[in-house]
Amino acid sequence: MHLKPIEQAFTVSYSYKLHFTQHVFAIDNPVFKDIFEGYNKGKKVKLLFVIDDGVSNAHPNLIDEISEYCKHFSKKMHHTESILISGGEQCKNDYSNVECVLKAINDQHIDRHSFVVSIGGGALIDMVGYAASIAHRGVKLIRIPTTVLSQNDSAVGVKNSFNIFEKKNFLGTFATPFSIINDSNFLKTLEQRDWISGVAEAVKVALIKDAAFFEYIEKHSEELKNRALNTMRHVIYKCAELHMHHIAEGGDPFESGSSRPLDFGHWAAHKLEQMSNYSLRHGEAVAKGISLDLTYAHLIGLISNDMLNRILNVLKKIGFNLNIPVKLNSEIVYLLNGIQEFQEHLGGELCITLISEIGVKHDVNVIDMSIMKQAIAKLNQF
Repeated sequence: MHLKPIEQAFTVSYSYKLHFTQHVFAIDNPVFKDIFEGYNKGKKVKLLFVIDDGVSNAHPNLIDEISEYCKHFSKKMHHTESILISGGEQCKNDYSNVECVLKAINDQHIDRHSFVVSIGGGALIDMVGYAASIAHRGVKLIRIPTTVLSQNDSAVGVKNSFNIFEKKNFLGTFATPFSIINDSNFLKTLEQRDWISGVAEAVKVALIKDAAFFEYIEKHSEELKNRALNTMRHVIYKCAELHMHHIAEGGDPFESGSSRPLDFGHWAAHKLEQMSNYSLRHGEAVAKGISLDLTYAHLIGLISNDMLNRILNVLKKIGFNLNIPVKLNSEIVYLLNGIQEFQEHLGGELCITLISEIGVKHDVNVIDMSIMKQAIAKLNQF
């Protein structure tokens, strides 16, 4: 008996907001409480907070401020618990962290109408988002990113992830956050490495999408290095806007295709992070990765030497070390294996984003390994 296949199609609309504020848990700041206006009318919302312990150490009153804020607005919100987890990329390598979040979700009876609130850098937010997205097939998530990189890039999208098999982001989900809050007060206590690290993602998105934005970064590179908060706030806002616009308007929000321009420089960055045992910050690795791919783009005739030097000088002025730390041939081979791993992660054909001019991306589907080795040598002489 032959039966016709049953075909079904449906469309789901996603919407979320990125808010900008300072001192988000000050009693006179309505941003956090207003997120829940109109939600589940007449009922309190349960909140579970998961906090990067580095953020808690830098802001020792944070947990008390959260508790007092929730008490003050107790008609609308119920604070169940605040748990601390060590942040940094290593938190994505230890599955006990995922289990810790899942246990708290279970113990506090966090359901699909409750909220997990993650406060920390991009790695912690990745990991907590992954746990939240697999609990009950997805509980609601509010992200409060606390680093430049998480505020302008990693926390503003729809991806959550965990590292396994010595591969970055091998486990992961696509799940939109309920809301995101960028509080610039958290930036004031960042180490200098973390302050500048996220600027690499701004340079990346400017190079592939917006020449005027690159010129702004170039003009204000010394201010960025010297921790001018208003300049950084503008860079974060513009970078986040470009990332979110790409997700919404790029036609591939859940990355079903092979082209991923926002991963410009990332094949090398991910491998360099792994090779450093994650002592290298993600943004530091991205700065090296885009510099390497820019050098390769010059060697294959896509961009001039003057343009290459112009971009590399901007990155150096901001404070990045662009050296690719490989000396032995075995180390070079290991790094170049990142290209194959990147293709496997993407699926389909290899697609590496380069640029043909500032603000214009150029995808290639083949990498000449001998020229890439030359690019490493040339960049290390810069």
